[in-house]
Amino acid sequence: MTLPSSPVLQALKKSASSMANRNTPFVHNEWYVAAFAQEVSREFLPRILLGKRVVLFRTETGQAVALSDRCAHRAYPLSLGKLDGDTIVCGYHGFRFNTEGNCIEVPSSSKCPKDLGVARYKVAERGPLVWIWMGDPEQADESRLPEHEWLCDESAWATSSGYFNLQSNYVSMHENLLDLTHLSFLHAATFGTPDYARAEFRSEIGPGYFALHRDVVPTTLPALWAKPTGLEGCATAARIVKSEFKSPAFHQVNVSFYDSKLPEQDRQVSRIKTAHILTPQTRSSCHYFIVHGRDFGLDDDTITGFMHEHLFKAFQEDVDGMAALEQVWDTTDPDDMYEISVASDGPSVAMRRYLKQRADAEAAARAAPDASVQAASTAGLPRHKAETA
Repeated sequence: MTLPSSPVLQALKKSASSMANRNTPFVHNEWYVAAFAQEVSREFLPRILLGKRVVLFRTETGQAVALSDRCAHRAYPLSLGKLDGDTIVCGYHGFRFNTEGNCIEVPSSSKCPKDLGVARYKVAERGPLVWIWMGDPEQADESRLPEHEWLCDESAWATSSGYFNLQSNYVSMHENLLDLTHLSFLHAATFGTPDYARAEFRSEIGPGYFALHRDVVPTTLPALWAKPTGLEGCATAARIVKSEFKSPAFHQVNVSFYDSKLPEQDRQVSRIKTAHILTPQTRSSCHYFIVHGRDFGLDDDTITGFMHEHLFKAFQEDVDGMAALEQVWDTTDPDDMYEISVASDGPSVAMRRYLKQRADAEAAARAAPDASVQAASTAGLPRHKAETA
């Protein structure tokens, strides 16, 4: 057997201890997606977000509201009550709460007790997404939303979207998205190609930002990309990929396709972007929102349908693969578990260390909430790009 020697195994475990995993506390001081905008209506939408029960709804004027889904009286789910105007009436004992989360009526009492209410979470609606801030409300700065303007630009990008309830921790899924070497194997039957894993790559690592670039040139594109881009049968196609972690909630994959044998000025470049949006539900599950966009064939619904069908078959492979990985972690003795990293894991390792540092800093801030510790809890937040490593 070629198991790691005891000293190597200890070194691997020491390295792993600095990286986030399924047991690492969530990073709360960050914007996460609570729902697609079309999901939030005058009907209650209950969700578990970062381990907390939340109920979402819209006011009569259309504003999205997010409250703790737990009555302050006996913890009955508010989502099982009713919406009366812009107030929630608990379905257990009729306590009434306004959009601020304040209790404004107790039917069995002539006077409503003061300082009785539930948590209200700040939300920000941008295009197809409703974002939520689950951490310190004083830090809920909307300028910290990850850049995703293309999602709101219908004139330049044709999009389709979908959702999975992913039975995996969000850290593993971010790692899956950051190193797409697995396309040659996990996605061999859908949009992977044998040459993908062996193509040259380069890393980009900066404060709160991690990316892996891979240029697969020349290549023959799978049907999913070849057919809509007009590159069917082309053995000199280019597949230029950039996978980037933008925040604990948001990952984006950018790809350009063209015929590499043509001079640059004669190339017809087709571009796609895919937003992979992860909101932890529990430590072993998360909400997985996906929005896919393209900048070609904008008015052709047949392309939209074709790409959506085949893409989501591939994304299902990720969902199944991550669930299998989660089961291994769940059924393996910690003393027997170790991980070995290789060069292409560089951005993933840096990302996991970043998440661990963020989680540890927030824990320290909660334990000792003075100004210096609070400042440390938001260190490394800028999303600007780093120099290519």
